[in-house]
Amino acid sequence: MTVLDANVVAIALPSLRDDLQFSRSGVQWVIGAYSLAFGSTLLLAGRAADLYGRRRLLVLGLGLFSAAALAGAVAPTREALLCARAAQGIGAAMAFPASLALIAQLFARGEQRNRALGVYGALISAAFVWGMIAGGLLTASLGWRATLLITVPIGGAAALATMRLVPVARPAAA
Repeated sequence: MTVLDANVVAIALPSLRDDLQFSRSGVQWVIGAYSLAFGSTLLLAGRAADLYGRRRLLVLGLGLFSAAALAGAVAPTREALLCARAAQGIGAAMAFPASLALIAQLFARGEQRNRALGVYGALISAAFVWGMIAGGLLTASLGWRATLLITVPIGGAAALATMRLVPVARPAAA
């Protein structure tokens, strides 16, 4: 979902730039705000997942990511959009390490875990390609705001599925 979002939004930048009247160089902050927030909180979020629970942090991250995507889609100004994108980056940083740690926790070492990690990698690759295609189709047909809305139902469904299907585990000892 996070890879899909990054590529969908990247394709929408020219349309977004015109609508919210970004400068040519300023529109890059739509990607930069997300990337900077993601990169700067990734290690902290991974440690928080270990301390407070991977399932909990995954659900919180998915919720923040989805809520911020919705906020970005309805953002009336450049500043509001950039704040929403930064919040999305933090949500992605919470969800990403927690999801990988859950794979390691839920699947037995060896073939089962390797298969799960293979599926995870394949989904990331597919999201990269489909993000570009979906970004072009959504921007051309519904406008740039639709590119942010696409991850809202995905994130909501993933959070609900996580709460229903992933068992609660005790957090690691501090």
